[in-house]
Amino acid sequence: EVALARRLCAEFDDLDLILLAKAAILGIVEGLTEFLPISSTGHLIVASSLLGFRGEQVATFEIAIQTGAMFAVIWEYRRRLIGAVAGIARDAAARRFIINVAVAFMPAVVFGLLLGKAIKERLFHPVPVAAAFVVGGLIILWAEARHRRLYGARDIEGRRHARVETVDDMSALDAFKVGLMQCLALIPGTSRSGATIIGGMILGLSRKAATEFSFYLAIPTLI
Repeated sequence: EVALARRLCAEFDDLDLILLAKAAILGIVEGLTEFLPISSTGHLIVASSLLGFRGEQVATFEIAIQTGAMFAVIWEYRRRLIGAVAGIARDAAARRFIINVAVAFMPAVVFGLLLGKAIKERLFHPVPVAAAFVVGGLIILWAEARHRRLYGARDIEGRRHARVETVDDMSALDAFKVGLMQCLALIPGTSRSGATIIGGMILGLSRKAATEFSFYLAIPTLI
């Protein structure tokens, strides 16, 4: 009986170590992919499948570990966020910033509630995710070439500028359009940051404005 108990304990210890190793690998995948224009959720789905990490709680785990990315954004932009909240009553720019983030967030709320169940049932699988990887990559290549063609050339007057150079120059309509682009990321394998950054650039935002606003928009979305 003692030998059997020891063997069972050893097996459980091995299972715990394997489980912790899988969790650590998924955490690394999340950290490397969340803010690149590649889908963190899609990579987590594929990585979980390859690791044999399955079960009813896996999807919840994959969502929960994105909390780290949320805290990273909040810490990185803490001064801007604190300043916006503190100045909302007296600073028009602070109010416009908060309104723009809220406006951009709403489309994902609406479409997520309407389509979330169907998307989870039909698309949260490795094959649809891999297809979205390919399509998303082709769109990024096209958008980059378009952006260089429109804004990368120089003439005697200097570099041509995007329509919206900074986040503070964005209108509520610009924010709403970026929010619609973010809805594409409801499809697993489609990058949230990629959809908002590339979408913003297509809509006339500079690369800097599109990237920075994508990070701000990540906060309510990840929450």
